[in-house]
Amino acid sequence: MSKINETIRARRSVYPLQFIDKDIPNEIIHELLVNANHAPTHRLTEPWRFKVFKGAGKTKLGSFLADKYKEITPEYSPAKYEKIIGNCEKAGAVIAIILHRDPKERVPEWEEVAAVACSVENIWIALQQYQIGGYWSSPALTKYLGEMASMEENESCIGFFYLGYCEPSDRIIQKKPIEDKVEWIE
Repeated sequence: MSKINETIRARRSVYPLQFIDKDIPNEIIHELLVNANHAPTHRLTEPWRFKVFKGAGKTKLGSFLADKYKEITPEYSPAKYEKIIGNCEKAGAVIAIILHRDPKERVPEWEEVAAVACSVENIWIALQQYQIGGYWSSPALTKYLGEMASMEENESCIGFFYLGYCEPSDRIIQKKPIEDKVEWIE
């Protein structure tokens, strides 16, 4: 099997609880984002934008999200409040995934979202070479990011990508056979 096939098939989610307390150098995050920038995009709209939270920025993000959760949830869970803070603290970095909608709306919004998802997948695939894990979370809290970080009118946060070093794993996620999902028409 080719290296690219192995890499794609080994891609997995790694949750913040599994992260090792170790800083991720900015140079590595930059390389991951360069990979993200090479995603396909219809009409070259390049609708992905990212906000990287590290160090005190992660703490600020975690506190903001937890406080916002408490504010908008009448019967909030203290455990979930702490988990929101903990996920940011355990991560080596948190990347806010931003949809930067083409102001001219030359392509349907779903295509822009798909392009952003492709850019995140490029990050995810590239993580393995650094023994870094990643987890994409899309909580309802994403819509409030503009209250703490600058966002343009045509932008919206569609998720948070948590990055962290992790123990290597040879665990392969077992998918249902592709034969169950394809119809050949000849």
